[in-house]
Amino acid sequence: MGRGGDAAPAAGRAAGVEPFVRGAAWPAGAGVSYPRANPDDIARLPIDTWGAAQLPVGVRLELTGDATAIELDFRTETDDVGYRGEGAGKFFTVVRDDAVVDEQPAALGAGSVRLSVAGPGDRAIVYLPEGMKPTLDAIRAVDGSIEPAPAQPRWLCYGDSIAEGWIAAGPAGAWPAVAGRVFGLDVVNLGYAGSARGEIVSAEHIAGVAAEVISISHGTNCWTRIQHSTGQMRENLRSFLTIVRAGHPGIPIVVCSPVIRPDAETTPNSLGATLDDLRAVIEEVAREHIDAGDTRMSLVLGAPVIDAVHLADGVHPGDEGHRMIAAAFGAAVREALDTDSLDTNA
Repeated sequence: MGRGGDAAPAAGRAAGVEPFVRGAAWPAGAGVSYPRANPDDIARLPIDTWGAAQLPVGVRLELTGDATAIELDFRTETDDVGYRGEGAGKFFTVVRDDAVVDEQPAALGAGSVRLSVAGPGDRAIVYLPEGMKPTLDAIRAVDGSIEPAPAQPRWLCYGDSIAEGWIAAGPAGAWPAVAGRVFGLDVVNLGYAGSARGEIVSAEHIAGVAAEVISISHGTNCWTRIQHSTGQMRENLRSFLTIVRAGHPGIPIVVCSPVIRPDAETTPNSLGATLDDLRAVIEEVAREHIDAGDTRMSLVLGAPVIDAVHLADGVHPGDEGHRMIAAAFGAAVREALDTDSLDTNA
C-alpha cells in the first residue's frame, strides 16, 4: 500500500538509510529532516504544534539480518533538550523483543556510533536521540548483513505530550513506542507537547496520510494552554473527527479520552470546564459518531487507565504509567485493526 513520505527519500535524508526509517510520514522540509507535520503547511499550524513537530519523536530504524552490529553516521543540531532532560533522547537505543540490547550516547554535531543489534527476536529497532534533532547520513552492517524489516500496519497516533513520551526515561519508553513493539504496529507519533488541541489543520494532515488505523488522545491542553469550554470542545471534536473520517472512510479510528490529571479533574478553567467535563464531552462525541453508524470508530475511557501514583510529575506518566497506557490504548488499537480486518475479509 502506498504511504505518504515513503515513495522516495527527501532532500537532506540519505537514500541508503531511508528504507530502514519508520515513523516518518512526510518528507524533509522547512529545514527539518523528519517533520511530524506537513512542512508545506506550517503557516497554518499553531507555533507550538510546529515546534513540537520539528522533533523526530518516534522516528526510528527497523532492520533484520545476521549482522552483529551496525554503524551509523549522523548529525545532531542541539544538546539542549529542555524540561524532559535526557528522557527527550540523547542516546541511540537498540531494542529487540521489547528488551534493550544496546545504548550509546550521541555526540553534538557530526559523529558516528557503533551499536550491537544481536539479540532475540527477528526485528531490531533503533530509537534515535530525538531531543537532539538528529539526521542519519549512513548505515553500515558489521560482521554480517542487514535489510529493512518487513512493513507493519501503519498507525497514526495523535495526541499531546503524553503521546510524545513525556516523561518516560527515553524515547523507547513512550507509550506509542511500547505499543508499537508489543502489538506489531508501525506507529507514526503525532504527539505534540503543549499543543494537540484538536486543531483542524492537524485533522487535515491526518486525513491526508495513508494509514491502516488511527488513534486520537488529546484534551488536557484544552483545559489549560488554550482553554476550551465544553461547547467549544464538543463542536471542535465533531469537526475534527468528521475531517479525519472523510480522509479515511474505511479504517478504524480509536478515540481515547484523557488519562487522569489530579490538578485539573475538578478545577474549572477560565471558561468553567474541568478536565472531567472535557473528558465527558470527548466520550459523548465519540459515542455520537458510533451511534450514528460509524462502526469503525471505537472509544477507550482514559480515566481508569492509570492512577495518580503513576504520574511522575503530577501530570505526565513515568515508565510504568506509559506501559499501562500502552497496554490499554495499544490493545484497543490492535483490536480495532484486527476486527476491521475480519470484517473486511468476511
